[in-house]
Amino acid sequence: MDTRKLNRRQAVSLLGGAAALGAAGPAFGQAEPAKPAQIVVNHSGGSMGTAMRKAFFAGFEKKYGIRVVETSPADFGKLRAMVESGNVEWDITEIGGQDAIRATKLGLVEKIDGKIVDRSKYPEKVRTDFVFASSVYTTIIGYRTDVFKNGTQPKSWADWWDVKKFPGARSMRNHPTDNLEFALIADGVPMDKIYPIDFDRAFKKLDQIKPAVTVWWSTGQQPAQLLLDKEVVLATGWNGRFYDIIKKGAPVAIEWNEGALKQGSFVIPKGAKNPYWANKMLAEMSVPQQQAVYATELGYPGLNLESLKYVDDKVKPYLPTQYIDKQFWIDDAWYAENGTKAIELWNAWMLKKA
Repeated sequence: MDTRKLNRRQAVSLLGGAAALGAAGPAFGQAEPAKPAQIVVNHSGGSMGTAMRKAFFAGFEKKYGIRVVETSPADFGKLRAMVESGNVEWDITEIGGQDAIRATKLGLVEKIDGKIVDRSKYPEKVRTDFVFASSVYTTIIGYRTDVFKNGTQPKSWADWWDVKKFPGARSMRNHPTDNLEFALIADGVPMDKIYPIDFDRAFKKLDQIKPAVTVWWSTGQQPAQLLLDKEVVLATGWNGRFYDIIKKGAPVAIEWNEGALKQGSFVIPKGAKNPYWANKMLAEMSVPQQQAVYATELGYPGLNLESLKYVDDKVKPYLPTQYIDKQFWIDDAWYAENGTKAIELWNAWMLKKA
């Protein structure tokens, strides 16, 4: 159309429409913000950081030319202090399940941009507005295969509590989460009826197993090392820690039945300096091929349901997503409301003599 032939009113109308289209911006595509020299990703550190570097960070740096600076550990208190002071150092941070719920309620995190982060292949349960489900792990039974040979290991929490049929030193976590649930299951509560937790019933059952627990572990590596050193023959622990020593040839195996599932989570702090690029990093972490690399390294698969297609068949038996139907999800919402009381009761119980 030749605007030279338009009268003044028509020209103004046409130009006004064009301006409106320009103002619409994102609906018709929007230029990327300027690239920062770096973004900061906060996580737990250790082997997790090494795996994230290999699976996600190196590819992000190559793709966008933005350096990924890593810090650790995950710390809810620091996240809250950063946001409330307006001095946010992290672009994304790992966060515990209960803390993610608290952070969302307190308005400490940014909404995830669905136009950038595609979670269409994720289970609906984990597609929340403010929390990115990065992986799934489980607390289960690890055991020495030279002690429990040919399938003779405990196959349930009721078995774990049966110290006569399954003798030997045990290790459990020094924390109420997992143990309260395991105690109730051992006492006959169905996995889908655990919550709300009956504290009295759970601690009464825990009284029975306490004398057989020789080490109450407090760090993720401990139970695997205890099994490796044969200080215990049975241990509860995170599947990835057991997987790490199993792939190195340790005489250890996993019993997956009645495991406690949890999701690993990341959030974008409110007021992060580079929210667009933070979303781009979450998008990188949602790519199924990259999640497969991470799962192979740590044994913690991502929740993009396409990712298992790219995992080697030798690795799949060590991933909790293969056994979800035999396990239960820890209820983070319940712990967000009752976690403080659970910790108080647990600490008091630990001080009691077995």
